[in-house]
Parts: sequence; C-alpha cells; structure tokens
Amino acid sequence: MPADPNSAAPRSPVPIDDSEAKRAFRDILRWIGEDPDRDGLKDTPARMIRAYREYFAGYETDPEEALRTTFAEVDGYDEMIVLRGVTFESHCEHHLAPIVGRAWVGYLPDRRVVGISKLARIVDIYARRLQIQERLTAQIANAIESVLKPRGVAVVVKATHHCMMSRGVRRHGADLVTSRMLGVFRDQPITRSEFLALVDSKSES
Repeated sequence: MPADPNSAAPRSPVPIDDSEAKRAFRDILRWIGEDPDRDGLKDTPARMIRAYREYFAGYETDPEEALRTTFAEVDGYDEMIVLRGVTFESHCEHHLAPIVGRAWVGYLPDRRVVGISKLARIVDIYARRLQIQERLTAQIANAIESVLKPRGVAVVVKATHHCMMSRGVRRHGADLVTSRMLGVFRDQPITRSEFLALVDSKSES
C-alpha cells in the first residue's frame, strides 16, 4: 500500500539504514560523472544524509498533534486571526527541486485559539515533506479545521518552484498561488475578501 502523505510518519515498505543511503548517494555522484572518493566529495554522502534528514523532518511529526494545545481565555474574542507571510522551504515530489515560498494562514475561532507559533509550525511540518503546492495548501487548512473546529479556515500559499526555474521551461520571476477556503471563508464573500485584502496588503507592520 502506498504511503499516506497526510499521516504522521509515512515510511517506505522496506526501511533502509544510513549505510545503504550513503551508498545510493555515492552511486548518484558516480552517475553524474564525479569521483565520490576525491577529497571534496568523500564526506558528501554523509552530509547528504544529515541534510535530507533536516529537509524531510516533517515525516517525523504528527501535524495535528502540534495544534492540540489551545486556549479558551480570550475574553470573547471571535474575530479573524491571520498569520501573514510564513516563510517555508519544501521540495517538489517530481524532481526533488526546492519550493520556496510564503503562507498566509487565517481562521475564525469558535471559543478556542491556538498559539501563533503553532500555525507557523503546521506550515513547516507539511513543507518538510515531498510536496506539490496544491496538496501542501490543502493539508495546512484541513489540519487546522480538523483540530480547532473553527468557524472557518483560509490558507493562501505563494511560492517559486525551482523545477521550473532550473530545468524544463527555465522561467524565472513567476510564482504559483494556491488557496484553500473552508467554512465561512468559502460561504461568505465578505469574510473571504477581508482575508484576501490582508494577504495582498503591502504593509509589513
């Protein structure tokens, strides 16, 4: 059965250890025409192990668990909460090329709120997996809706894709914009417009 990209820690059906991964990286170095035993490259497979473990650390964490600590003492606050411009780095599942972007995450609470660092954390967890931007956007919104049960969730992601910049059509300066609107953000145009105005605002204050 294929791994579920929404689960806490999808795993290969046949786990491999670091030594096998190092051999694979050495094979790749040879494949591109390099000598993995020369001074500059002899430690590169070990470095790649450490780097890839960091790049894809999102597989080690349950994203919904990161949202479970909430707060009810908000003195009746029930207006929109928006965390703007959360930076992230991910990797395209088709070419393992970098995806670099920002996310705007908003929700309308229903009695309980979550710490703002948790909103940034949920972006990071899903970004540190092999991704396509459309799925990344949906996963962030769906996790917030599932755990917080707010009146609505809105997520906008803007990113550049190196698989388009460094290969293929080789186009620079273009970014991809995706959105996911749930609850009142989908059903009420005024609420959605208010959120999108905050996304488009040039103010960083």
